[in-house]
Amino acid sequence: MKPFRRFGDNRVPGPERVRQAFLDVCRAGVLSTPFSKTEGAKAMPIPLTGSCRCGAVAFSVKSHTPHPYQLCYCTICRKTGGGGGYAINIMGVAASFDLRGGDNLRIYRAELPGDGEGCALQTSTAERHFCIHCGSALWISDPTWPDLVHPFASAIDTDLPVPPERVHMMLRYKASWVEPAIGPHDRCFDEYPEESIEDWHRRRGLWID
Repeated sequence: MKPFRRFGDNRVPGPERVRQAFLDVCRAGVLSTPFSKTEGAKAMPIPLTGSCRCGAVAFSVKSHTPHPYQLCYCTICRKTGGGGGYAINIMGVAASFDLRGGDNLRIYRAELPGDGEGCALQTSTAERHFCIHCGSALWISDPTWPDLVHPFASAIDTDLPVPPERVHMMLRYKASWVEPAIGPHDRCFDEYPEESIEDWHRRRGLWID
């Protein structure tokens, strides 16, 4: 299978081929096995593959922080990719991000209330990438953090590890019908938590070097 290219290659593998490519890498010895639900830290960032539902877009990225632990209940996440009332993003290394099917992408930048009463709306710097054919929400990038990319966990085809606990954030904006399933060790925040995705993984010994 040819390596992923950054943009413009429309010969996109379907989800099963993307998954098979990852398994082929594992069998070749680059990784011993895919990251399992019970495995500890690896000696290198885990390669993740993802795709849209129709297969027109596929991507790969390496991640030090693959646990899908952070549930965001803000109106933007809920309406653009959170059918359960929230969306989950993980974090990857932007320099490792490769893409097929870039011509099938569009970007949405949400409008946000300005600071202070009566202020004009502001356009978010966050760029939400989605497939123009099936509408799948794929990842978020932001020039404010050029070294990072944040795929939606729902778009990842690689098996992700189950987090030992979760963070529920932006709860002040959740829909009235949403009743979060709060675990015994979960933490809840009306807005953003102080702990970053990197810090959360490091403090729990889950960071993958």
